[in-house]
Amino acid sequence: MTNSIARFNANTALDDTLKFQKTARTRRSFRGFLDTTVPDHIIEEVLKDSQCAPSNCNTQPWDVHIVRGQKLKELSHILHAKNDAAEFTPDFSFDMDAFYGVYGDRKNAQSKAYYEAMNVMREDKEGRRRAAALNVSFFNAPQAVFLFMPVFGDNVRTAGDIGMYGQTFLLSLAARGLGGIPQTSLGFYAATIREALGISEEMKMLFGISFGYPDDSAPGNRMHMDRVPITESVTFHS
Repeated sequence: MTNSIARFNANTALDDTLKFQKTARTRRSFRGFLDTTVPDHIIEEVLKDSQCAPSNCNTQPWDVHIVRGQKLKELSHILHAKNDAAEFTPDFSFDMDAFYGVYGDRKNAQSKAYYEAMNVMREDKEGRRRAAALNVSFFNAPQAVFLFMPVFGDNVRTAGDIGMYGQTFLLSLAARGLGGIPQTSLGFYAATIREALGISEEMKMLFGISFGYPDDSAPGNRMHMDRVPITESVTFHS
């Protein structure tokens, strides 16, 4: 299934957005962006939409940081150095080998599709390293958002709140002809990003989202991952 995102630009009216069904069904993860900066007034509207995301007990626990321009370039340089040195400082554990059964199959299919789109063969370790490192180049997006959260209990409910905020942010982007990609990989550098942005150690980072105007010519945007039919994930009880 191939979905094409609508093309808007900086002059698009604020209320000229896609209908919900098309927004939800055409949203996808983009791995390549133009160097065109998203205007402030559009980012503000996306943030206003995202602020309406639900949260447990209306705690609204998201601590949101938009990074762009020279600061994003400086951060990318720092993250590349940390990535090359394998200096990872995540706030939350992540184990690629923990996925089992059909979940592991889906994870492997996504990885295979990405490297094939990048024309990187399985045995090409250096090519795979370069392709993976695009994460810390923010896939050339001129801006990124980092989502931090306070610590409450086991963090599960708060993480769910952050996920709902992130999805609302992504849908708002899609409704305006923009694209984004949620990157848990950026969470591997949580302490480094906190230090670079002057964020309190009390705030923990779950993931970031690189976003902007999608670059149709980017190899990483050639892949299109299907969704399983609802019969595979939904059970009706009556």
